[in-house]
Amino acid sequence: MAHKKEEKNKRERGFFEGLFMALIAALVIRQFIVGAYTIPTSSMEDTLLVGDFLLVNKFTYGMRTPDWIGIPFTSIGVNLPWYRFPALRDPEPYDIIIFRYPVDPTQDYIKRCIAKEGQTVEVINKEVFVDGKPFPRPPHMKHIYSDIIPKNRPMSPTFMRLGSRDNYGPITIPSNAYWAMGDNRDNSLDSRYWGFVPHENIIGQALVIYFSFDTRQPLSRFYNMIRFNRIGTIIR
Repeated sequence: MAHKKEEKNKRERGFFEGLFMALIAALVIRQFIVGAYTIPTSSMEDTLLVGDFLLVNKFTYGMRTPDWIGIPFTSIGVNLPWYRFPALRDPEPYDIIIFRYPVDPTQDYIKRCIAKEGQTVEVINKEVFVDGKPFPRPPHMKHIYSDIIPKNRPMSPTFMRLGSRDNYGPITIPSNAYWAMGDNRDNSLDSRYWGFVPHENIIGQALVIYFSFDTRQPLSRFYNMIRFNRIGTIIR
């Protein structure tokens, strides 16, 4: 009887030890290799839609150790010294990147990298130019307004007061920084408004949509809320 009880205790201990190790492994993978993110706004439409769930590669641009520890979903915590491991490569123009919002680093943003250090960006009548050449148009990029705002009539404060939403710059990207814009060019709070993305703010590169949920559909049509055609889509 005692032998059976001992065997049962061993099995239970083995189960919880395995569960604990699996949890640690999942946390390590999430922190250093692959993270999961949700699209909350329309700034990247129609490349990424509100309700898309993404996997993000944190490895390529250099894994980061945690720089904050605290209570999840609150601002209660402490900052930690952090370290970035060597990268396989740095972000390149056209990559879709996840980064900490420079104005409020507690928020994560997702935009398309337009230019890197040393390059010059200019927007002329909605068209984006990098080093004097048209930036490749992403296949699902869009403009939602037909009007073109002159450079001397900005709709709202813009970074360094260099123009409007549709006519901006030129501006040269400083060292260790990037210029980022949303694919929904007329409805994106991006580098035109708040400036450069410091290299230290970079988290990773968007990889794939693993789930997509259309919250505009009524709950009575729950099955239709799932965008099956977007699941497994490679992000470009």
